[in-house]
Amino acid sequence: MKRNFNNLGFTLIELMVVIVILGILAGLIVPRIMNRPEEARRTKAVLQIEGLETALKLYKLDNGSYPSTEQGLQALVELPEVGTLPRNWREGGYLEKGKLPKDPWDNEYVYLCPGTHGDYDIVSYGADGESGGEGENSDITSWNVE
Repeated sequence: MKRNFNNLGFTLIELMVVIVILGILAGLIVPRIMNRPEEARRTKAVLQIEGLETALKLYKLDNGSYPSTEQGLQALVELPEVGTLPRNWREGGYLEKGKLPKDPWDNEYVYLCPGTHGDYDIVSYGADGESGGEGENSDITSWNVE
């Protein structure tokens, strides 16, 4: 019984074609993936703001009003000791993990009540941590969250 060993494996040309195809795909896909981390941070900030809004609504249902600017978002995790004290503050707070999240750039969310755009305003200043800005430095606000 004779075996034909000439058909085993890939030829050098076949390997080169595969390598070129992989290079082309990497050249097209990698740049698109590299811009995603900033988009993911901005999406996370929007989701966190929506979660804070839900917690604020529960706080208002229990206590008749939103926490004041002085009490801040901390009133969602700890019983406020300043300003008008809540009547029916929920034991354990209003956030699932019992901890106030920071924005994806590790900054505190800015909270104003009463807000200039509604009952309250929640703002993340984006990547630069400063008010205003464009692109990745632009603010993410509760009144623009859809």
